[in-house]
Amino acid sequence: MATRLLLIADTHVPGRARMLPEAVLAAADAADLIVHAGDWVAASVLDELERHGEVLGVWGNNDGADLRSRLPEVARRTIEGVRFAVVHETGAATGRERRMDAAYPDDDVLVFGHSHIPWDTTTPRGLRLLNPGSPTDRRRQPHKTLLTLTVDAGELRDVELVVV
Repeated sequence: MATRLLLIADTHVPGRARMLPEAVLAAADAADLIVHAGDWVAASVLDELERHGEVLGVWGNNDGADLRSRLPEVARRTIEGVRFAVVHETGAATGRERRMDAAYPDDDVLVFGHSHIPWDTTTPRGLRLLNPGSPTDRRRQPHKTLLTLTVDAGELRDVELVVV
């Protein structure tokens, strides 16, 4: 049975937006699992997403004690045979693939945030690196974004960067 995922990060509510965009909430309602790669800023964002579905999340560098007490720094879950890891920061883009291969040798997919820059690459070992960007703060990117995908029979399908 296929599992639909919503990947988001760096929501920065209320600093960059007063609330989550309607497009995020609609995508959350359509997903079987919501994955958030940190920098929620307000615990109310976690509470709101939990009202829309199951959440797998981590804390980021801008998250306080309230979120750190509820979320791990690194989260892991096997979904349809695919081993996912979630973390906020992965360091500089230069050398990222090599570093993440060494840091996450037992995972198939690493979801991360921090940069607000959408990212989809595969390391030499085969680890898929996914950063959904930010649905509230595009920084120097052309658009605010999130990622959706389907996990089915051990494969990622329909990986789509969605402009919010």
